[in-house]
Amino acid sequence: MSTRRYFLDRGIGESRAVVTLGGRSERLMIVREQELQIQAMGARVAARVRAVDRGQGLAFLDLGHGPDAALNLSPDIGPVSEGGWVDVEIRTEARAGKGASARWLGPAEGPLRLLASPPDLAERLAQLSKGARIETGPAARKAADTAQDEALETIFPLPGGGGIAVEPTRALIAVDVDVGARAGEVGKRLARAANLAALAEAARVLRLKGLGGLVVIDLAGRGHDGAALLGAARAAFAPDNPGVAFGPVSRFGTLELTIPRRARPALETLTDDGPGPSAVTLAMSLIRALEQEATTDGGGRFEAIAASPIAEAAAPYMTCLTDRFGARLSLASDAARQGFEVRAK
Repeated sequence: MSTRRYFLDRGIGESRAVVTLGGRSERLMIVREQELQIQAMGARVAARVRAVDRGQGLAFLDLGHGPDAALNLSPDIGPVSEGGWVDVEIRTEARAGKGASARWLGPAEGPLRLLASPPDLAERLAQLSKGARIETGPAARKAADTAQDEALETIFPLPGGGGIAVEPTRALIAVDVDVGARAGEVGKRLARAANLAALAEAARVLRLKGLGGLVVIDLAGRGHDGAALLGAARAAFAPDNPGVAFGPVSRFGTLELTIPRRARPALETLTDDGPGPSAVTLAMSLIRALEQEATTDGGGRFEAIAASPIAEAAAPYMTCLTDRFGARLSLASDAARQGFEVRAK
């Protein structure tokens, strides 16, 4: 049976938690200093009701910072009216284009405030590890860098040949299975082997990226053994329960499922919903690179040269580095540059 390992990398500006399974990255959680606790999963908030939509059965809550949260109205909760105050817990975090969702705890009194902080990253990782050892230090930094690089990928090879492509859209997450060249297998056996491997890999990759919602897997071949594939899918996605639901394999050769959304996806944090790593993500990498160089060479002087948006995002964290290592570290902005470079001065 494959073993899970747990890593916590505390860095300047952000911390990252990683779970690996059999030596491969399975989960990546990222918390940055500038993120709002009042919008985080598990936060308890005294929120003001900004608007009520009886038709949709929703109340929209002003959290003070960031987008409104949505509260489902049901007969078992007390009266909710515009301008009123409610005590709620953040159940799912805001993501691209959509606000957080909240769970009713009871009435409240103003002002708007954080009543209880959400679990921090170490607590969230401890909930997953269930008492297993959590590794820190250089091993955690390496595991987090590896997980981050993989989370940004789109194509993932399958053992034995072939691969899957995982591409989120506004409506759903599309997973395409490619059989490739699998030695010793032909026809239906080839497609079956690829599909079974693809289900296990898709489950791992979606957990790594932190993606949820509607998932459509375009299976390879035709004439599928629906019962066998559904059984394999249930096993592969079991760690995402409770709340995973499956549809039957369709006559078009697709398998649909839904995965509950909870925390903001790691992929969204890394990209800010863009086509590649965001300026903030690259800035965090720059800060880690400078820190590594200064730690490795105790007397060396190093300079980071970065594209203007990256330099701007990294600048607030330079004080932490210079307080620790002195003025031998510096940061320069270059409007003509793409990315960044760290070099000896």
